[in-house]
Amino acid sequence: MKIKWLGHSAFRVDIAGAAILIDPFLTGNPGAKDVDLKAATQGITHIALTHGHGDHVGDTIKIAQETGATVIANADLAAWLARQGVEKVDMGNTGGTIFHGPFSITFVNALHSSATITEDGVSHSLGNANGLVFHFEDEPTLYHMGDTDIFSDMALIDELHRPEIGIVPIGDRFTMGGAVAGLACQRYLKFSTVLPCHYGSFPIIDQTADKFVAAMEDANGTKVEVPKAGDTLSV
Repeated sequence: MKIKWLGHSAFRVDIAGAAILIDPFLTGNPGAKDVDLKAATQGITHIALTHGHGDHVGDTIKIAQETGATVIANADLAAWLARQGVEKVDMGNTGGTIFHGPFSITFVNALHSSATITEDGVSHSLGNANGLVFHFEDEPTLYHMGDTDIFSDMALIDELHRPEIGIVPIGDRFTMGGAVAGLACQRYLKFSTVLPCHYGSFPIIDQTADKFVAAMEDANGTKVEVPKAGDTLSV
């Protein structure tokens, strides 16, 4: 498996038989200024969304229309995207699992909001925010938390899914901060590898992963990877 951080909460995951974009906020993403956007979207087969905020939906509509990728999202968000011209959507909701050939996605809880305001000034409720758990045929299980605070039922997510790779928001203000994210990873989850995200992009959130790295110093058995935007991690 190859995981490329595209800045903010956007990632590309490549496995045999699929190339998945998660929360592809690329255009206008300050954290993606050094990322080759054409390369980041080339060959994409699926787009998976944690929730409906603009810094997560991002370029979904354009990428889906250009590549023919299937967009996987909660039911409200998927239906809204279909009305915007996305032809291939597959909807689920909290607790449900969707199967797509070499992988599946389970929608799990996240403590956050999910809505958008369109250019006409109308607010659209786009369902609940989620974390996404990816199970692969021959790769470690990956848990992208989306935007969230810590919550004790993360322990149930660990018990049910045993995720080995964690993608964790740490930027504070809109999500948990680095110290709390570190607590979540140590108290409730047993990741072998963890990647921080949702930081360093906008000036009002934390600019570095330092607090998270410090909080994970005593996390025996968990490797903290802090890539630069555009870097690829092989797992």
